[in-house]
Amino acid sequence: MAKRTTNNPAPDATLPLVIVNPRSASGSTRDRWSQTASDLRSHFGPFSVTFTKSAGDGIDLAERAASAGRRFIIACGGDGTINEVANGILRSGEDVELGILPSGTGGDFRRTLAMPLGTREAAAALKNGETRRIDAGRVSFTGNDGQPVTRYFLNVSSFGLAAAVLKRVKSAKIFDWMPVDGLRGRANFAVSTLQEVLDLDPVNIRVRIDDADEKTLRTVNFCVANSRYFGGGMMIAPEAKLDDGLLDIVNIGDISTAKILLKSYTLYRGTLNDLPEVKSTLAQKVEVSSADPSTEILLETDGELPGKLPAVYEVVKDALRVRVPRSAY
Repeated sequence: MAKRTTNNPAPDATLPLVIVNPRSASGSTRDRWSQTASDLRSHFGPFSVTFTKSAGDGIDLAERAASAGRRFIIACGGDGTINEVANGILRSGEDVELGILPSGTGGDFRRTLAMPLGTREAAAALKNGETRRIDAGRVSFTGNDGQPVTRYFLNVSSFGLAAAVLKRVKSAKIFDWMPVDGLRGRANFAVSTLQEVLDLDPVNIRVRIDDADEKTLRTVNFCVANSRYFGGGMMIAPEAKLDDGLLDIVNIGDISTAKILLKSYTLYRGTLNDLPEVKSTLAQKVEVSSADPSTEILLETDGELPGKLPAVYEVVKDALRVRVPRSAY
């Protein structure tokens, strides 16, 4: 991806910018921001900060900051916040480094990076870590308003069961009373998964991989993975690498409800691919659509629900610089 060089950076561009989603982790990011900021200053150093106000703000804030000369932008929130900040950086065309300060419900991308969950530990990792260049996925699809949309993703984009589970999680957060974000996220996803599995309804899709012949598949869940985890800790693509120039494609075929319940532990152990109903491959490009045009299939991208099929997925090699703990992956 071509990068532009900013000739006249903003006066404070030498300071890292932290983009905070105060609504992440059910609002606890906002409630504990004073302590988070204190820990960050103590273990990382001085920084600038701005807060998102609504969905999509992270994209605009990151794009404007990158275009104004900011060289290091840190996303404070969950996977959705990280996705927005990454999209803003990539849209700017600037060679800006991304950092992660975890404060969300799912925390799947931080798992792949091995970024600590605790603020002090994460701040130290941001200060003393190393810079790696990683790939990104790019997906073009139909937005919720019916208009064409293109988004980048760092983690996983999928459709089927995962999108249905995510929709349920966002509408009914059963375990918000839990004090630990990681446990809260996993509990919400686990219970929502159980509820959706009981209503399981596989669909037929058309798939073309790397411009080969189109095939029709039956799927419970279809994943396009840039990294390993989704759904609050489910290891859907255990062999995925962030810098191999390939997307990991995982299709969970026509599998019974009973078997999903009995084998659900495989999603957390990274052994799902051992099941005969699960097929995987590597690709640079994937085109997918519903076999029945009248059947609407929602897609999720890094934990958000931005639209529906048809969709075209492509890998963007070496798209982004990311600060990671030393020897993280």
